[in-house]
Amino acid sequence: MDFSLFVSKPLLKITRFFAIIFFTAIISTSMSVAMATAKNTDVQALVENNRANFTQCLIQKKADAIAAGVSEARAEKEFVRMKFIPRVIELDRSQPEFVSTFPSYFSKRVNQWRIDKGKEKYAKHKEFLNELTKQYGIPGHYLVSIWGLETNYGGYTGNMSTLDSLATLACDKRRSKFFTSELFLALKLMDTQDLKRESMLGSWAGAMGHTQFMPTTYTEYAIDGDGDGKVDLWSSEKDALASAAHFLWRLGWQPGMRWGREVKLPENFDYTLANSHNKTISEWKTLGISRGDGQNLPDSDISARLRVPAGHQGPAFLSYDNFKIIMRWNNSEFYAIAVGQLANRIAGGAGLHAKLPDLPRYSIADMAKLQRKLNEKGFDVGGADGIMGPATREGIRQFQGENGLVADGFPSPDTIAAILQ
Repeated sequence: MDFSLFVSKPLLKITRFFAIIFFTAIISTSMSVAMATAKNTDVQALVENNRANFTQCLIQKKADAIAAGVSEARAEKEFVRMKFIPRVIELDRSQPEFVSTFPSYFSKRVNQWRIDKGKEKYAKHKEFLNELTKQYGIPGHYLVSIWGLETNYGGYTGNMSTLDSLATLACDKRRSKFFTSELFLALKLMDTQDLKRESMLGSWAGAMGHTQFMPTTYTEYAIDGDGDGKVDLWSSEKDALASAAHFLWRLGWQPGMRWGREVKLPENFDYTLANSHNKTISEWKTLGISRGDGQNLPDSDISARLRVPAGHQGPAFLSYDNFKIIMRWNNSEFYAIAVGQLANRIAGGAGLHAKLPDLPRYSIADMAKLQRKLNEKGFDVGGADGIMGPATREGIRQFQGENGLVADGFPSPDTIAAILQ
C-alpha cells in the first residue's frame, strides 16, 4: 500500500528528508567503523612486522652508533637491553578523532590549578629566575608558564623508557633517520651527563624531563643551572629552567617585549585582516582596536598580527615577535596563546576579558565533510583531510563573505549549517 496517499505532501517531504538523513547516518557510521577496523588491522600488521625485524635492526644500529661516535662500551651495554614497545608504533600512527577548538584547549590548560601552582613555583625560584632574566632577557613567568604547560611543573614527565621508545622508532621506516639520530644522541648524553637508563623516562616519542627536550635540543641547548657540573632535566628544576631560558634566547627572544595581548575589536570589523596581515600597533589602533579591557592601545611601531582563534564570537589577540619564538618551541597558535596568557596570570595579570564561546565538538570526519561541501560549492580548499589549515580557513572566509556571514574564516555552527544546506 502507498502510505503517501494518506500523508500531506509537505509532511511527506519532511518524512523522506529525515529518512534520508537516518540511512545516511547509518551508512556513514558503518563506513567509519569499517575504516577504523581496517586501519587497526594495518597498524597491528605493522607492529608485528617491526617486532620481527627489531633484533636484526638493533645489530645494524649498534654498529652505526659506534661509527657515529657512541662509545663502544656504552653501545655494548645498552643495545642488548633495548626492547620493542608496540604502543609506541600505535601512538605514532594514531590520528585524532576530534578537531581541537580553542575554548576546549585553552580552558583545560590555563586553569586555576595551573595558575596557583605557577605562582607557587615562581615564588620558590624568584631569585634564580631574576638571574636568568638578567642573563638571557627572558622574564621568569614565561619560563614557569612553559614548564607548567609541558609537564605540570614536573608533575608528569612521561613513563616510557626513552631509549626503548627511540629504538622502536629508529627501527620503524617512517622516520627512521630522525629517530636514529636522536637515539645516538641520547646514548652520548648518558656518558657526558652521567644519565642512568632507569631515570630516563619520557614521552612515547622520546621527549625528556621537565621541559620535554628531545635529545637534539638537550644536547644543543640544555645547560647546568644548579652548578653541580652536569645537566639533569629530570631531577633538577634549576637545570630545566636555565635550559628553557637558554633555548628561548638562542631561538631569538627579544628582551623587553611581551608575547602579545588580548584586544577588543570594534563593531563591523573587517575580519579578512585577521591571521594573515602584519600592521604596527598604531595602525591597528586607528582601525578601532583597543586593549582587552577597552583602554587605548599605546602608539607604537611594533609589528603585530591579529589572531581570532575562536572566530568573531571569541577573544582576539595581537601577537608580537616573541609569539613566533614561542611557536618555534611548539608550532601551535593555541599553545603560544596559552603560554602567554598563563604567564600573564602567574605575574598577577587579569584573565581573559572576552568570554570563550561554547562550541560543539567537531570530529575530523565532520570537518572533512565540510571541506568536501566547500569544494563542491566552488570554494577550493584542497583535499578533504579534516584538518583546519589556511586553505580551509580561506575557503570558509570566502563562503561567509558571499553569504552575508561574518567573514572570520571560522567554522561556527551557523557557518557549518549554511555550508551543509
